[in-house]
This record gives sequence, structure tokens and C-alpha cells, in this order.
Amino acid sequence: MIKWNMIVDVDKCCNCNNCALAIKDEYVGNAFPGYSAPQPPSGHEWFAIDQVVRGSGSLVDVSYIPRTCNHCDDAPCIKAGEGAVTKRPDGIVIIDPVKAKGNKALVNSCPYGAISWNEAEQLPQHWPFDAHLLDGGWKEPRCVQVCPTGALRSLKVSDDEMAAIVEREQLTTIKPLLKTRPRIYYRGLERTKAAFVGGNVAIRSQDGRLDNVAGAQVEVSLPDNGTVVRVVTDHFGDFRADGFNASGKSYFVRVSHSEFGEAMYSGELHSSVNIGTVELRVG
Repeated sequence: MIKWNMIVDVDKCCNCNNCALAIKDEYVGNAFPGYSAPQPPSGHEWFAIDQVVRGSGSLVDVSYIPRTCNHCDDAPCIKAGEGAVTKRPDGIVIIDPVKAKGNKALVNSCPYGAISWNEAEQLPQHWPFDAHLLDGGWKEPRCVQVCPTGALRSLKVSDDEMAAIVEREQLTTIKPLLKTRPRIYYRGLERTKAAFVGGNVAIRSQDGRLDNVAGAQVEVSLPDNGTVVRVVTDHFGDFRADGFNASGKSYFVRVSHSEFGEAMYSGELHSSVNIGTVELRVG
């Protein structure tokens, strides 16, 4: 049996919100019997985008994480729904807009916060993967069609094929410890959970100015877990060593340059940090 899945590439998401707008356009004021009641014009985010900011000052990056119903194979909402929530053979989870009427407890059954309560309809609702469109012959959901960067990709493949794709592309899921077996997979999610150590390397000129140093060797290490990352400063003297576990343990920075000497810096890593300018001193 081939089933629907979605891959979200976090590195490609630019927070344009086209996906969210397409879902609003499709569902607000529109009923699709057997699939969904109308979405209210406000208060529901069937496709939300979380923002993760790392760093500070001049060394900052922002990642955007589109988040929606995961259409889990072992979905808690199905267990709580008592027949009102079903899993289709193609992998899509449907909250029946008639059978689920009045069942507000379904909102809290989802550990991902993907079910919203429609007060006017007295109904729990989620994004049904545009199942009504796919059943009508559409090749992919609307949110995928309108994504300008290719951050969203839908696939209809067998479980074995999807498992091979997950391994080959190193995909992950949100909250994997829940073991709900989501069908929404992410590429680049690990970057939002890691910390970087960044800064600038400079040399003081004879007239007292600080001049940026390109090509300096930077080694950042966390002795606690043995992690070592080596990078080289760019043309502006900036560096960023990424992929650390922000555990609050000590980190050490060693900067060296064949012409301008070396310098050391240390601190405790609680989150991504910009250590500012490291000044090299000859001799």
C-alpha cells in the first residue's frame, strides 16, 4: 500500500506563510462533507510556522519550522476519538466533522498541539492533508503547490520506500521520543537544536585600529563530550563553529594565524553565543 507523507526542509523555509494562507483560502467558510467542516476565519493555525533564533549581535541566524498535523500511524487522537478519528489506508488521519461533534477532549489528545477547537461548530479540527483534493485527482496538497522555495514536498510511496528515503536523506521528526510514528518528516531540524560559537578575529594596527583577519584557524572544543569543530575566518574575520550541544559545560576557543600569532578564549555554552572580537597578539 502506498501512503502519503510530507518532507519539510527547514533550511529552505523563508516564512512567507504561503502554506498557511493556502489552507485558510481552502477551508475558511468552506465545508467538505466527510472531510472537514469550515475553518473559522481566526484563531486556528492548521499550518503554523515556529521561529528559532540563534546567536546575538552581528552573528544571528533564524530558522522557520512549519508545523501541522503529523498524520501519525500511532496517533493518540485516534485512540481518544472512539471512532470519530480514523486512519485511512493511504496514511491520512481524518477527524470526522459529524462524529467528533462536541468532543473537546480531542484537542488535548494531540501531543503536537495540532488540533484546534472550533467554538462555533463545537468541533475539534485539524489539517486533513487536503484529502478531498487528493481524492479528486490533485497530485499534491495546495500548501505544497504554493511553496516558492521547495521547502514542502509531498510523496505517495510505500512504507519501505519512505524508510529508505528517511535514511538516505537523514530525515527526522518532531518529538521522536513520543513514538507516534509521524508521516511529516523534517530535513535540517537538528540545526535548530544545536548551538554555535561565533565571533570575529582581528589584529590591532600601529595606529590603534582593529583590522579583521581572514584565514585565521579557529578550533572550538567541548572537553566534556569531546566535540571539536575547526573553521577558518572569512574575509571579514568572522567565524562560526556549529553543531554543539548547549549543555552549560565549558568550551574553549583557540585562534591561530601563521603571521599574527594566537589567542585563547573560554566560557560556558548555554545557547548559541557570539563571543565578539578576539584580538591576536604577535609574540
